[in-house]
Amino acid sequence: MNIRHIVLLASGILALTTAKALELARIESPGGRLRFVLLAADTTGEGSPLLYSVLSGNDTVVEPSALNLRFDDRNGTGSWKAIPNIGKIELSAIALHDTVWRPPYGEQAEYRDRYNQFRVSFPESDVRLCVRAYDEGIAFRYEMPAEDLILKIGGELTEFNFPDSTKGWVNTHPQAVCERRTLEKLQTELPLTTELPNGLHAAVLEAGLTNYARGRLRAEDKAGKLRLVLDSPVVTGSPARSPWRVVMVARRPAELLQNNGIVLNLNEPCALASTDWIRPGKAIREMTLNTKTAKECVDFAAERGLDYIHFDAGWYGHEYVQASDATTVDVDPDRNPVNDLNLLEVIRYARTKHIGVLLYVNRRQLEKNMDILFPLYRSWGVAGVKFGFVNTGTHRWVEWVNEAVRKAAGYGLLVNIHDEYRPTGLSRTWPNLLTQEGIRGNEEMPDADHNTALPFTRYLSGAGDYTYCYYYRKEFGHEKRHVQNTPAHQLALPVVFYSPLQYLYWYDSPADYGGEPELELWKIMPTVWNKTVVLDGEIGGYASVARQAATGDWFVGTVTDTTGRTLTLTLDFLAKGRQYRLTRYADGPESLPTRTKVAVTTQTVRAGDKIRVTLKPSGGEAWHIVPMD
Repeated sequence: MNIRHIVLLASGILALTTAKALELARIESPGGRLRFVLLAADTTGEGSPLLYSVLSGNDTVVEPSALNLRFDDRNGTGSWKAIPNIGKIELSAIALHDTVWRPPYGEQAEYRDRYNQFRVSFPESDVRLCVRAYDEGIAFRYEMPAEDLILKIGGELTEFNFPDSTKGWVNTHPQAVCERRTLEKLQTELPLTTELPNGLHAAVLEAGLTNYARGRLRAEDKAGKLRLVLDSPVVTGSPARSPWRVVMVARRPAELLQNNGIVLNLNEPCALASTDWIRPGKAIREMTLNTKTAKECVDFAAERGLDYIHFDAGWYGHEYVQASDATTVDVDPDRNPVNDLNLLEVIRYARTKHIGVLLYVNRRQLEKNMDILFPLYRSWGVAGVKFGFVNTGTHRWVEWVNEAVRKAAGYGLLVNIHDEYRPTGLSRTWPNLLTQEGIRGNEEMPDADHNTALPFTRYLSGAGDYTYCYYYRKEFGHEKRHVQNTPAHQLALPVVFYSPLQYLYWYDSPADYGGEPELELWKIMPTVWNKTVVLDGEIGGYASVARQAATGDWFVGTVTDTTGRTLTLTLDFLAKGRQYRLTRYADGPESLPTRTKVAVTTQTVRAGDKIRVTLKPSGGEAWHIVPMD
């Protein structure tokens, strides 16, 4: 096995200099694209004695940055030892890992997990460092291998120091708007996508968050000098390990999205013996809490190619009231005069149409009654649960959410986590977690600038439930709050944005549907894919993504920002030697007879053809490409 790209430069006793950091070891990715360099800091200074840097060829991605943990007292019996002043290190044998695994669903039918790895131990410390070098990015984590001990991690000294003049796409919380700015005096959520002065793009992510606290990035003084901060201390038993700290690197933003499988690769394999019961699909929200109209919603779902109807907040009473009881439907006319919902009858009816029923449950009920609710919902025939307003971030609540997903799997329930939860790849281990929010979606009616930033920021970390609306438009009478983008932009978004569970028509109802021909795309569009090819994109400017369904059909979504543009897209992803029928759904002229003014046209294409796409401001275009032979 060829491991020529791995070079270890030091082990044993090291003579340190006081003038500059001394290189201890380095590891390169299998294809030689990226290097992780481990350094001993100047011992005359303050801070961590251990540093690292990340390089791509001759370009610096991450400048020397600190690595270390801060332990608090161990039950009054002494302190765990963080990485001390470097006097001796031990380097493990180098491993080249190269496997392919197939998920029950995904953006790809299979993922390649290829990296070089080493571990660095410090004989005077309770901590070791594990580093993986992928061609797509660098990942490292702290490991505490001692057994049967209690430890308290007060925080990390982990830094990500980017070159001066680096710009970042910053958001203060998961559902905030991404703002492009310099990296100083800020606190930002992950992922953080950056634009380096050397032309590279890098993204900092977190993967494999299970028994730990969530991390964010903070910059106080010098621009580009970022420190990881935890949402809480971590108190746990050993052996233990931190989440992976990930730095993805790419020449173009499209490469970042193309390579986002690194987050799944850094999680444990599927823990379920069988995943046959897990069914991705499309859902519509039922808002009337009425048996008759709920059945009509089921009929609409069946006719329009949807897979689920969803009962949102209110079906069991006001979600913020502790007295509300999610074990029963709220039919008290004094509390809820419009609710005459016979939920069990709707579930029975839905099953005759092969439609599943999803229920929203607020964290108050989940925290209090989860062990009662999950077996009850299974007995009712419920397909899944959307967790609402769960507490996130602290060590306690990270553990709680992970345990809730695991317990839901034990009862055959799908899960969608809403509000401030953001993914770190847990769906690989527990694929019943189909999707999550942690995103500023259509409930907030964001503009096209935001939508064209999301593929290269939030969607790097995993699926996002955007809750699409189609008819909630100003021209249809929604004056105060309405969709900010063109109908073709909205139509293309579920192709650009990945989510195995896609909520369509979020603020719409079956009565809004007027037979618009372009909605045939949403009827036939799947939510999981055999292959994904990110064609092109610019953060906050435009995005174009092609995805292949299990049938062999291709779907392409292209969206632009508020300024509009003309693009030329090349059909290199199609198989050579075949003809295809391309159906295009584009924003058309006002003279079109439909309310939404979406033009539907067809043409014959082959691999390598170049298609010119002219997009209106806040516009988009969606394609369906079918083999003809």
